[in-house]
Amino acid sequence: MAALTVSARRKHMGVYVRFQDRNFDACHVASFLRTLLRHLRGHIILLWDNSRIHKGSPVRKVLAANPRLHVEWLPAYAPELNPVEQIWLNLKGQMANSILETRRHVRRQLHIRTRRVRGSQDALRSFVLASDLPSLAFCTFSDPPSG
Repeated sequence: MAALTVSARRKHMGVYVRFQDRNFDACHVASFLRTLLRHLRGHIILLWDNSRIHKGSPVRKVLAANPRLHVEWLPAYAPELNPVEQIWLNLKGQMANSILETRRHVRRQLHIRTRRVRGSQDALRSFVLASDLPSLAFCTFSDPPSG
């Protein structure tokens, strides 16, 4: 599970990830949202696909209890609009030819590569720019006009 964040004020980007050995469910999403709420200030706009795990009771409770969270739904079956999909493509590409012998080794390599990406504002911006989000989303990355 991942969240790509953009600070509206500083235009600084971040990435939050959670890895686990089994499928995620609504309880995991709710826990992830509570983590984001602890780490991020101000309003949080979630761009979500229509996955069932985003709509479960635990998630609805977190959303109802936290007015800082706002959900914008992406169209169904549109992974090309989701910048987080670019994170997964990046990680898969980096690990494609690796020999990973244990789950622990896989997890460690995922965390190492995630830290590397987290440290690169250019890489994080490229994930948004590589998505097919409408051009309005790109405005947040342009420099203010001079003069």
